Amino acid sequence: MPHEEKHYALDVLKDAGGRAEASVSEMAALREKLEKYMEKDRKRAKNIHTALKKQKTELLKSLSDMPLPLLEIGMEELSAYTWKLIASVKAFQIMTPDYSKLVNTVKNLTSKLPHKNSAVSAAVIGRLMNRVKMGYYPTEMEHLAHIRRSIVFPENATANLFDPCCGKGLALAALGEGADCMTYGIELDEGRAEDALSRLARVGFGSYFHSRISRQAFHAMLLNPPYLSIVSEYGGNVRAEKRFLAESYPHLMMGGLLIYIIPHYRLTMDVCTVLCENFRDITVWKFYGEEYERFRQIAVMGIRREREKCGDAAERLGALVYDMASVPELSGIPDGRYALPEQAKKVEVFKGAVFNKTELAAQLAVSKSFAQIFEKNKIDTMEKRPLLPFGIGQIGLVGGSGLINGLVDCGAPHIIKGRIVKEVRTRREDHLDSSGEAVETVYETNVNKMVFNILTPEGFRSLS
Repeated sequence: MPHEEKHYALDVLKDAGGRAEASVSEMAALREKLEKYMEKDRKRAKNIHTALKKQKTELLKSLSDMPLPLLEIGMEELSAYTWKLIASVKAFQIMTPDYSKLVNTVKNLTSKLPHKNSAVSAAVIGRLMNRVKMGYYPTEMEHLAHIRRSIVFPENATANLFDPCCGKGLALAALGEGADCMTYGIELDEGRAEDALSRLARVGFGSYFHSRISRQAFHAMLLNPPYLSIVSEYGGNVRAEKRFLAESYPHLMMGGLLIYIIPHYRLTMDVCTVLCENFRDITVWKFYGEEYERFRQIAVMGIRREREKCGDAAERLGALVYDMASVPELSGIPDGRYALPEQAKKVEVFKGAVFNKTELAAQLAVSKSFAQIFEKNKIDTMEKRPLLPFGIGQIGLVGGSGLINGLVDCGAPHIIKGRIVKEVRTRREDHLDSSGEAVETVYETNVNKMVFNILTPEGFRSLS
C-alpha cells in the first residue's frame, strides 16, 4: 500500500489540537474534584491542585505549538488569535470556579484547524503541495543585490564564500561579483550542480551532510536551505532549515558573516537559540513585494563568535515573527553594514559526497603525491652517469633492468639490448662410497645469465 503523504505543519497542528482539547477537558474535571475535596481531604486537594497546574502548563505548550504552523499554511488571522489566547491562558487563575468559558474558547480554536474542516484542509494542502513541488527557491537577484552592497570585502585577503545548497550557483556568484574571492558550493541535484560549475570556483556534488569541508575556513556563508514540509514515511520530520544551520555554521571563521534566508515562520525558538548562542550583531530584514508575498522570506545576518549563553535574546528574536510590521525591508539595509575578516585562510578540505571529474581534476592539481610521482618519472628519463666505473655485478643489474638499452651514439655507433636468460650449469664430483667403490655425483644449478645483444654496422653480436 503506497505511503500517504503528510505535511509537517498539518501534522503538528493535528497533534497540538488534540493535546489542547485533552488538557483543557482534564483541567475542568480536576477543578470540579478540587472543589469537592478542599474541605474534606486537604492532602488530596493539594495533589489535585498540583495536577491542575501541570495540565495548565501542558495546555500552554500545546497552544504554543500552533502559531508558526498556522503562519506557514497561510492562516495568519487564526495564528494571531492563538497568540492572544496564549496570553489569556497564562493569566488564567486555576482557582476560577467556572471553566466553561476557557473550555469553549479552546475547543472553538481547535474546531477551526484544517484537520477539523475538510474545505479548509483541501485549500491548505493545495498551497503546500505547490511549494513542495517547486523543490527549491533560488534567491531573487534584486534582493541579493541589497545583501551584496551591505558587505565590505577584505582588501588584503581573498575571501572564501560558501553556500551549502548552492543550486545553480547564481546567488553565490552574484554575492562575490567584483570582489577578490573564491566561491565554494555544494548541491544535491546533479543537473543544478553541473550548471553551478560554470559560475563557482569549486562545486561539490551530492548531499551537504555527507560532504567533507574545512571548518572555520570561510569569510561568509550564504545559507538558503530548502523549505520542506513533508513528514517521512516513518514519522520523522525532514524539515531542513534548523539542521542546515546547526551543522554548517562551524565552517565560518570567527568574525565570519552568516546570511540565513528562511521563511519568517521558521524562525522558531530552537533556531533562534542556535543563532543567538553563536552569533553577535544579529539583524533581520524582510523581503518585499511579490517575493515576500509568495514565500514570506527574511534574511537573518550575524557575525560568528565563540559560543556562549544568550539569555533572553532568543525570545526577543523569536518574537519578531509575530511583529513583522516592525521588521525593516531588505532594501533599507545600509551600505557596508557588515565587514568580512581581513584574515587570509586556505580551504584545506572541500569534497562533495559524490565524486565528479571536475572535482577530481581540481584535487589532482593540488596533490603533492601526484607531483612527486611525476617528478620520479622525470628522473627516470634523465641521462644518468655513475660516479665510479661499474663492477661486473652492477653491469648485470643495470643491463637486466633495461636502463642501458637503445642506441649508443659513439665513434662506432651500435644498438644494445640487455636481457636475462636462465641456464642450467652441471658440475661432477668423484668420491668413494661406503664400500670403498669410486662413484660420480652430478650437481645441476639453475642460474641467471646476462646477455647483451649488439647490432653494429659489421653485423650482429651477442655478449654474455
